[in-house]
Amino acid sequence: MTKKDYLINKETARKIILDRIDHLNSLYQVDVKRIAIRNQKTRWGSCSRKGNLNFNYRLMYLSPKLLDYVIVHELCHLKEFNHSARFWELVRMTIPDYKIIRKELRKLRLV
Repeated sequence: MTKKDYLINKETARKIILDRIDHLNSLYQVDVKRIAIRNQKTRWGSCSRKGNLNFNYRLMYLSPKLLDYVIVHELCHLKEFNHSARFWELVRMTIPDYKIIRKELRKLRLV
């Protein structure tokens, strides 16, 4: 994917991602500060302790279940900023088959 593709699709990706965040966060009720759509080379999503979320614009090309997994993963980090058992229980609330989806996502290459 090129920078041109990013610039062309960034706002479409933002709309798709924000719509899913609104829906999924209605279940988690975490305080999301800033949401950025980026052209990241190695990550689908990330978050900061300040409550900021970053998402790769290429999420718009993924299936809805993979997209939702990435968003839920980052939302859950706003409650548990680690990968503890409590974190995975939060993920499991809305993505019960998260282990299978996680494996699928790892097979995909960003670069």
